[in-house]
Amino acid sequence: MKYTTKTLAAASAALLSCESAVAFSSTNLSSPRSRSIIGNGINNSGNIQQPQQQQTSTTLYLGDFFNFGKKEEQETTTTPPTPEEEAAQTGYVDDEDPIEKIFGIFFGKKEAEPMGMKRFGAERFPEQYPAVLDEWADPVEGDDKEMALLRPLLKNTNLETRNLRLTYDANRDGYDPVTFHSKVDKQGGAIVFCTTRAGIQCGGYNPKGWVGYGEARGSIAAFLYILGGKYAAAGAPAIKLRKVGGPGLAQMDLPESGPSFSPDALVIPLGKDGRLARSKLGSYYERLPDGTNSLFGKDSNVQLRDLKVYHGVYAEGEYIPFTDAEPFALY
Repeated sequence: MKYTTKTLAAASAALLSCESAVAFSSTNLSSPRSRSIIGNGINNSGNIQQPQQQQTSTTLYLGDFFNFGKKEEQETTTTPPTPEEEAAQTGYVDDEDPIEKIFGIFFGKKEAEPMGMKRFGAERFPEQYPAVLDEWADPVEGDDKEMALLRPLLKNTNLETRNLRLTYDANRDGYDPVTFHSKVDKQGGAIVFCTTRAGIQCGGYNPKGWVGYGEARGSIAAFLYILGGKYAAAGAPAIKLRKVGGPGLAQMDLPESGPSFSPDALVIPLGKDGRLARSKLGSYYERLPDGTNSLFGKDSNVQLRDLKVYHGVYAEGEYIPFTDAEPFALY
């Protein structure tokens, strides 16, 4: 093959270029710049490649799609307000159970005072709950010696802080059911206090009072009691026996009879039976802690030394609760 002078010159130039490149690489390969060039890489065009940045991925959750463009909030530690504080600030309460919260989604939060009316609760309506057994009411100014004995029993009742008055005294007014009802009917809740000839001081609290219509008046807050004695806990003034089996038949309001706490728990017939009182616990009121089923201990029937009834004092024109029949009462 014949080569022209131009062809041979071009070949010589290319060969010299290759030799120069080899010489450069052998003499400068250990220099920092050379290592940098090699590390970055040289592409086929002879250009230095830039180092590739490490790729990262971000996981997005469903909630993130609703937060685009929102400024990240700084985490702060705050104490949530109590239900009372929240109610005072917003007019709503947040002490709902899960079912109430579900209803709240559709009907809004529960208001503290809907339409200006106070909500039902133990503080405003204590007698919608069973009698407390280990708390005692504070003294009230104006109580005489006997009232002071009974006052502690009235914790969480409508009479807890109300002055008391003696409305019926059997030794003064007679052991007669007609007289009894003429003194106590439509006076509101009352506490009965009796003393047996053996010296046992006992009685019961009737939250619904009497009206003399021959009906059974129910109340879960009714209770019987014995002052002092072996059944009272250390430091306690008395033992209280709660209503059991629901509120029904707490008081048998019979015009021909005196106080009757259920058909059998504490019954004082009056009239021809005179001072007789009988007691059988367990069916409607609690038994005593040792299983005794009478307020009078081993006796089911006793004779009374005295019998008294105390009602609350109400101002003229003040509303007195439970002064009429309750044909549909369920509490």
